[in-house]
Amino acid sequence: MAQAGRRQRSASDGGVSVSVVAKRDDKSAPHITSKQVALYDNGVEQTIRNFSPDPSPARIVLLVDNSLTVRADVEKLEQAAREFAYEIYEGDQLMIVGLDEQAEIVADWTDNAKSIEASLKGFRKKGQPHLFDALSAVIDQALRPLAGQKRAIVVISDGLDRGSKTSFEKILADLQANDITVYAVQIADRTRGAIRRDVPKPKQVVEKLVEGTGGLVFPIDEPGEAAKGICDELRKNRYVLSYVPSSAPFGEARRLLVVGDPGITIRSKAMQQPN
Repeated sequence: MAQAGRRQRSASDGGVSVSVVAKRDDKSAPHITSKQVALYDNGVEQTIRNFSPDPSPARIVLLVDNSLTVRADVEKLEQAAREFAYEIYEGDQLMIVGLDEQAEIVADWTDNAKSIEASLKGFRKKGQPHLFDALSAVIDQALRPLAGQKRAIVVISDGLDRGSKTSFEKILADLQANDITVYAVQIADRTRGAIRRDVPKPKQVVEKLVEGTGGLVFPIDEPGEAAKGICDELRKNRYVLSYVPSSAPFGEARRLLVVGDPGITIRSKAMQQPN
């Protein structure tokens, strides 16, 4: 996996870098500046050291639930993935991973749309959705080695997990620690809300993954809009914010809140995990 274009995400002086999505509500073009942004770490406003646009290429993993009972046929899953092949920007690369009881690479890192389209015949519906284990594998094997690059996971799923050894809490913490954004192309909930009380409901899983990492949710019925919205955002609306925490209790996760002036919408991960 190429390491070109790496950016340092933290500094030796204790500085922290956070990926942020920032947009003007009127969709005007001027870049947003640090003077228009406020950052709170554990409720304490911080001094922003730098806030700059990040138009660098993205590494995007499409994690597609092709388990037996998912409420989408193979053709719909193929279509959702295919749209991304034709929406990525120059320099971006996709990896497509299918999940059931195993996470299997359907298409390795590439920007070749025809190659991606041909690989989509690898989807099939079988087994149970080990979503959290698949997310763990993607983080560890595909994205962690690319530390410093712009990284995102697009989960094409209803959020159901059945049988993973990895906990949801660990997955969310790992995503936040690695500054990986999760977007969701959401399939209708196959459980219709009926699930054991000791595990998060599928809809909650999707919401918490997205809100906790600064992503967005799109419906499966609008795959073209989802692909264009995600790829445009990653290239045009991403910023890197850096600051030195005024107080960082050792070994503790801290709440993050980034807000913009009126007329500016900002999203970021919700927690800064301990270094």
